[in-house]
Amino acid sequence: MTKWIPGRMKSLVTFKRKYMNSLVQSSLTNREPLKSDILSTNLSQNVEQLKTIFDRSSDIVYRDFQFGDLQKGIIVFLDGLVNMKLIDDDVIKPLLEYGKNPLSQSILCFEDLENFLRNQVVSAAQLSEGREFQEVIDHVLGGDTALIIDGVGQALFISAKEWESRSVEEPATESVIRGPRDGFTENLRTNTSLIRRRLKTHQLKMEAMKVGRLSKTDLVITYLDGIADESMVAEVRERIGRIDIDAILESGYIEELIEDNPYSIFPQVQYTERPDKVTGNLLEGKVGIIIDNTPFALIVPVTFYGMLMSSEDYYERYLISTALRWIRFTFLLIALLLPSLYIALLTFHQEMVPTTLLFSMAASREAVPFPAIIEALLMEISFEGLREAGVRLPKPVGQAVSIVGALVVGQAAVQAGLVSAPMVIVVAMTGISSFIIPSYSQAISIRMLRFPMMILAGMLGLYGILLGLLIIISHMCRLRSFSIPYLSPMSPMHFGDLKDVLVRMPWSNMMVRPEETAKKNSKRMNNSFRSRRPNGSK
Repeated sequence: MTKWIPGRMKSLVTFKRKYMNSLVQSSLTNREPLKSDILSTNLSQNVEQLKTIFDRSSDIVYRDFQFGDLQKGIIVFLDGLVNMKLIDDDVIKPLLEYGKNPLSQSILCFEDLENFLRNQVVSAAQLSEGREFQEVIDHVLGGDTALIIDGVGQALFISAKEWESRSVEEPATESVIRGPRDGFTENLRTNTSLIRRRLKTHQLKMEAMKVGRLSKTDLVITYLDGIADESMVAEVRERIGRIDIDAILESGYIEELIEDNPYSIFPQVQYTERPDKVTGNLLEGKVGIIIDNTPFALIVPVTFYGMLMSSEDYYERYLISTALRWIRFTFLLIALLLPSLYIALLTFHQEMVPTTLLFSMAASREAVPFPAIIEALLMEISFEGLREAGVRLPKPVGQAVSIVGALVVGQAAVQAGLVSAPMVIVVAMTGISSFIIPSYSQAISIRMLRFPMMILAGMLGLYGILLGLLIIISHMCRLRSFSIPYLSPMSPMHFGDLKDVLVRMPWSNMMVRPEETAKKNSKRMNNSFRSRRPNGSK
């Protein structure tokens, strides 16, 4: 018993020490910075409190100054998020120059002080005020400069934001032959200005919100007032407002948190780097979501057919755009069904293959030890791996490695008798077809659906393919994107909207906007346009 007590006491002491350390760490990590505390009229107390809050933050800069003989003040800003030249020229220099004359002692209430500084001292364009420490923290961490003066229990926030950002460039993921070459950047205000340049109307609304408890990521909900459905805009606003997460690092966070069915393989929110694509969707009554720190903007609601359209469809003549759409739809079916059809025909339905072709395929498969389903799965998985490796490798060698790897591996596999030559052709055609789909997220969903379709074809033949198609179509019929049916306007049928689905009619025939999204203002073009055409045109 005497031997047990010291060991037991030692373990209890160790447990208590670990428990207290965990409490201290949790209090440090979960501590919220004094949301209810109000700025004091004592400058030294305010500075001491701010230095406690921004403890171990070497990038927080405190610059004190003095008005005349008695009045003192300090500016607080975050190094790296502000324009130092603006602070020097518009804030510090005017304050020091005015300090040569004594500051009037009657200016002690903040309203007078704010007007006095705004009109006579500080020459910055954007100024705001606040009383609480939390406001000071939010503004400073957001890139603003906080001006605090002794004797006044409020702060003046001066906007002098500037940070390193990428210049406007052509989007790498959505290149076009004909169309604008500018793309979104990681700067929120740059992205909103790109849309403002295209829509010079007061109807373009941009509502600002913040998401993320720690990141406090800025985002903008943009739409055209008078065209977008107010209930849809309210639904977007409500879904984003429900998000309660520590940080938003990219638009993918928002996309997954606001879509109707996150367990579906089909994307219900569209993302794009192109300002003209966002603008075109806004004109159809849709809503755009622009997030800071990412070049990808979100568009809601979306449909399956809308994800297959390119912005270039509306820049080329309608006959060319219609032909390109049919090619796109055809290769979509090839990307989904070609390996499955190959497996089904070779395994169950050889009588449907022409005799000469069947003999040729049988001869090429004579040395292959695997059934068609195993052969197809091996080749498709290898192709997806090579494609992913080409994306992750450095750009100078990524494309070369992926192309050379596919050629070398494919040729070596055929010579070794592991796969047949027709299978290599099928896999190559399938891979090329998946690249034709304009939306990358939609292309990934088609690529992933290819594998269960291949398994069904290997088990049931053509019946398995039909069963898989029925499951996919029934699932898509149940999907909705912000209350809009995913297969609209085909299901439910809207005959007026079919002018811009499988075909792209001339602009003179598309005088109304889509019925599902632009219920408030459906007219796009006046009917008098046709009467003003030159003689002889119809």
